[in-house]
Amino acid sequence: MRAPRRLRHGQETELVEHLDELRSRILVAGAAVLAGSAAGYAFHHRIVRLLERPLPAGHRHLLTLGVTEPFTTSLKVSIVAGLVLALPIVVWQLWAFVAPAFDDAVARGARLLSVLVAGLAVAGVAFGYRIALPGALRFLVHYDQSLYNVQLRAADYISFAVLVLAACAAVFELPVVVLGLVRVRALSSRKLRRNRRLGYLIVAAVAVALPGVDPVTTTLEALPLMALFEASIWLSVVCERRWFPESARVTSTA
Repeated sequence: MRAPRRLRHGQETELVEHLDELRSRILVAGAAVLAGSAAGYAFHHRIVRLLERPLPAGHRHLLTLGVTEPFTTSLKVSIVAGLVLALPIVVWQLWAFVAPAFDDAVARGARLLSVLVAGLAVAGVAFGYRIALPGALRFLVHYDQSLYNVQLRAADYISFAVLVLAACAAVFELPVVVLGLVRVRALSSRKLRRNRRLGYLIVAAVAVALPGVDPVTTTLEALPLMALFEASIWLSVVCERRWFPESARVTSTA
């Protein structure tokens, strides 16, 4: 498998060459996922232990109920780890395929945006692992524990933990979404500041819709959403002045 040939901006080529490049990039992305999954399987014991760590003491040895469940659970953990490890390569292959359609200024902006997205995603996962997931688990595991013999099934717990971490990573991308809407003029900083209460209501509704049905998880997901929404408003003010200097005077008087 040869490395995909990257086209320059505005370079014309035939449809067959585009399809050949797309096929090569899909193969590279697939190979990266396979390699990442193999690496994840090699360290799946450590990954499972890391996922168990937010659990309260006494519940850190997960239960399996079927003959195949230990293997399938470890395999799922390995595949998820492989997707996470391969994500930068997959995103780069996608960007390299569509990049020739954009000029250099847009390409530089996309690179800066990718750094912001990656940083916010890492911050979201760290927040979920250190704060949201432990807080939710303390509430859920100890809820009505006098009525139930609480034993945690490995497949269910790992799915819940991954969903919470993924939700926190998605929540932390709110500034990117807001800035994107401002950039295409679907929103403005003036409109955001005038409709703060509605924005907070939408943020609360999003938090309720995220994984985690208990009030603790919902609250712990809503709080950073609200803080990020407020930060997004002021960040949009700064970016709007740079992107649309002709409207800076209007937005500054809001």
